[in-house]
This record gives sequence, structure tokens and C-alpha cells, in this order.
Amino acid sequence: MSKRINRRNFLIYGSVTFGSSIFLKACANNSPTTTENPAASTNASPVAATSGDTIKVGILHSLSGTMSISEKSVVDAEKLAIKEINAAGGVLGKQITAIVEDGASNWDTFREKATKLIDQDKTAVIFGCWTSASRKNVKPVFESKNHMLWYPVQYEGQECSKNIFYTGAAPNQQIEPSVDWLLKNKGKQFFLVGSDYVFPRTANTIVKSQLEALGGTTVGEDYLPLGNTEVTSIITKIKQNLPNGGVIYNTLNGDSNVAFFKQLKGAGLTPEKYPSMSVSIAEEEVKAIGVEYLKGHYAAWNYFQTVDTPANKKFVAAFKKEYGANRVTNDPMEAAYIAVYLWKQAVEKAGTTDLAKVRAAAYGQTIDAPEGKVTMNANNHISKIVRIGQVRDDGLFDIVYATPAPVEPVPWNQYVKETKGFACDWSDPAKGGKYKKV
Repeated sequence: MSKRINRRNFLIYGSVTFGSSIFLKACANNSPTTTENPAASTNASPVAATSGDTIKVGILHSLSGTMSISEKSVVDAEKLAIKEINAAGGVLGKQITAIVEDGASNWDTFREKATKLIDQDKTAVIFGCWTSASRKNVKPVFESKNHMLWYPVQYEGQECSKNIFYTGAAPNQQIEPSVDWLLKNKGKQFFLVGSDYVFPRTANTIVKSQLEALGGTTVGEDYLPLGNTEVTSIITKIKQNLPNGGVIYNTLNGDSNVAFFKQLKGAGLTPEKYPSMSVSIAEEEVKAIGVEYLKGHYAAWNYFQTVDTPANKKFVAAFKKEYGANRVTNDPMEAAYIAVYLWKQAVEKAGTTDLAKVRAAAYGQTIDAPEGKVTMNANNHISKIVRIGQVRDDGLFDIVYATPAPVEPVPWNQYVKETKGFACDWSDPAKGGKYKKV
């Protein structure tokens, strides 16, 4: 089967923003499986999640395909956390064994591999996914099997699953604050560009609603299939709709960003007149695309490598020691790293890997994370400081804005009329994943 993502699949996912996931026809994929445990035998039996002196966990990300540019490093961060935990004695006195699967940037493959990790490998938990399309496709698997996924990437919200713990940002912890900042500092005319799947389309629904409420204007909107590099027409539309300059709000994912920023600079659309705000470009992507194309542009995250905290200095040093001095850290990597530690703390509080008990124990878990103090809320999201960074000469980010305290997560967007007034609370069975606040 061709590795290129089928455009129809993305359009389908783009249409289910507020609905249930659609199962697509599965396709064969010979992606690799690896079992890793830096401190224990790699021949642990897959019969049970907890066997002898080991606890099996799953790691499910794209190690190949268009999303591998971003997801490989997330796997590295998860492996580092596991290695550190094992070196410190493990969890409940047992060593963690990681079974790594390649989602291969194909959403059907993600579903197949999630099913394998749960049914065949009997993992205690799975850390995985990047795109919302992959998360949407595995979500029914985790819910039908009542299993547990820890998802490390900022996303579009409009979801609150009992079976998913979200350690990336909800829209009010990334998208909304970045739009507020742009309106105050960079202009009121926005052109929206994104990849053609659920996250960018939902994110831009939020952006448009927010701009309308706050006096901004959406002058144009365009999308590319994930992995598509034919960006000339989008550059032309930006010039036509923003002839005197304006804000480019960028929700492109994967290697489409390489072509976009190279052609943006080639067309003379520099950040002085055409500042872009990206929500999926971090240090790793800047390095891959080329700092010369991104210098001066902006990104909104909760973590940057330049965050000045003792915990971050320790994290960056440990990551570089493990993987090389030239490596960089970024927000999804940090969110993946702390997800493993938050899960560990929940297991230790529960005294077992039993999923229901671990889920209940996760609420209220706090960690002194590299990004700052974070706390797991009863809506399965964590409180986070919001930061905006500007790309500098060395490919890292100068932090130009940060909230003074962690922002509480709001999964159901309050700018979008269909979800205004709704909230989520899994600690109260009467409320659950979506209830109307009084």
C-alpha cells in the first residue's frame, strides 16, 4: 500500500470534529515492533501487563512517514523517562518494559497497533499518538476495551475521554492565548493555513470564533493534505488577501512545513510584515526546516528548551547525555516525558496497575515538571503555564510572553456556540465527559 496519506481519510476526519470517530478500512502495514527495557530482560512474556519483575507498557508513535519528523523524538523522551524510573527502582518494585510500535503516519495502522498492544501484548498503559486523526482513530479502541492512553500533544479540544489522559495543551492553554497576544501585538487580520484533518480544522473554527468575538478578521483560510508540499497556491492567496501584511496562523503539521516556510521566505513574506504563529512547530522542527527560514517567527507552547527552571536544566542535560549534545528538546517531548512520571505516581498511589484504580489515583497528581508545576485535573487534562516564543539565531526560542501561573484546562471550547457552557469531570459519575455548568 502506498505510504502517502489518502486525502479522503483526512476529509472524513475533518468532518467529525464534534462527532464520533469513523472507522476506515484497515490496510496491511509491516511496521516494526521493538521491546525495550534498559534495566531488565527484553524477553518478558506478553501474557500479562505485570509479569514477574516487570510491567509492560506500550509506546505508539510514527517512526516512519510524514509525521516521523516530529514523533521520533517523542519516543526518545518516553524511553528516557522509563530508563530513569527503572534506574531509580522502577514502579512498585518492578522494572518497566516498553513495547514500541510504529503507527507509520497511517491512522488505520495506529488502530491496529493499539489493538495489538492491548489484546496481544497485555500492556498496562500506552503512551502514544501525535495527530488528532491518530488519536480519534484509536479512541474507540481504548474506550471499548476500557484501557488507558496518555496523549502528549496539544490538540483542538472538544473531547474529554475517560480513557485518555491529555498532557499537552487544551485550546485555552495554547490557541486562545496566542490569538489574544497576536491581536494585541501583531494585528487584527489573520490568514489561516493548516493540514487537512481534524486538529487544524477544529483549531481554526475556534480561532475564527475568537476573532469574531474580539474584533479580529479572518481574511482567508486554506488547507493541505498532510505530507503535501504544493504550497505555491497558498502563498499566492496570502499575498492577495494580506497585501499590506498581516498575521499567518499556521496549523500545518509534519513535513509540509518545510516547503511552506521556504516558499514563504522566497516570496518575500518576512516576519516583520507577515509574522506567523505556529502551534505544531517546536525546536525539533526548526532544526529540520532550517533556522534561516523561521528566524523571527513565533510559536505558542507551554514549554521551550529555554525555560529557566532547575527541573528543565536537569531534563535537557539528561536528554543530551542520552542522545547527543546536538539534540534539542521541545513541548511534546516534555509532555510525553512527564506523562510517564505522572502515570508512575498514579500507579504507586493506587498500589496496583489496575486501570480503574490508576485512573482514580491520577487525579490531583502533581509534578515539578521542566515546564513548571503541573497538576492532573479531574477532566483528564493538566494545568499548564502558557508561553509564546520567537525563533532566534540558534534555532531555540526567546520566550516573549508567559502567564504568571498555570492555566486550568478547558476541554470544551467556550468560544464555539455548540460547546459553550459545557465542562468535564470524571471524578463525578453524574457529570462525566460532558455536562452543562450551572
